[in-house]
Amino acid sequence: MSLALHEIAETHHHILNPFTEDKLLLLGEVCHLRPGLTQLDLACGKGEMLCRWAERWGITGVGVDISSVFIPAAQARAQALNVSDKVTFVQADAGQYPQEYHEFDIVSCIGATWIGGGLVGTLELMKKAIKGRDSLLLVGEPYWIDPPPPEAASALGVGDEDYTSLAGTLERIQSTGLEVIEMVLANPDSWDRYEASQWRTVSDWLRENPEHPLAAELRPWIQQNQRVYVQYGRRYFGWGVFVTRLV
Repeated sequence: MSLALHEIAETHHHILNPFTEDKLLLLGEVCHLRPGLTQLDLACGKGEMLCRWAERWGITGVGVDISSVFIPAAQARAQALNVSDKVTFVQADAGQYPQEYHEFDIVSCIGATWIGGGLVGTLELMKKAIKGRDSLLLVGEPYWIDPPPPEAASALGVGDEDYTSLAGTLERIQSTGLEVIEMVLANPDSWDRYEASQWRTVSDWLRENPEHPLAAELRPWIQQNQRVYVQYGRRYFGWGVFVTRLV
């Protein structure tokens, strides 16, 4: 799915992953957030996590995303929540952002581990930006709930080795010298709200823009998205955020 299609499908989303508002705030609670903490959010999307956490707990931070659509949305969200003085958003490739020149209490990449070529590579990338042993690294990652049939990975557009079981995900994180100290997982309802609401958004967009050059790509996408999600995604694909720190 191209970035342009992604931007259209998530037009009405604040949170660009299968998390609810309650789970986003729960994640902040388990991180023991407080005023004075700083956060770098890589591939921040529309900046909802940074904005809500700044509003709720008074943290400050920087969000980085490649999208020329999502970054203005994040800046608008910061203004709406009166936290523009606490958060800054930068349009850039998160995988190329110079993390080594910064030191943050929290470094996050929520559901975009392709920026480092996968989970392990992204965690190694994130470690460059932490202050030290007490800093938290938050990573959002899919996992297989049960071993999927051979055709599931192909249908979902992922490689056979891209993701593993929940236990395998834990092992991959531990292989980088980190320990998992908390986790908050999506559930079928939060997956439904993330996936199914995109179908409505795309359907409405197609009605309003039938002659748009992207319409020819979006029409088959919505049908494919629905079929793959109900046939494989909802049954086999989990997702969660893992709170980690150096051992």
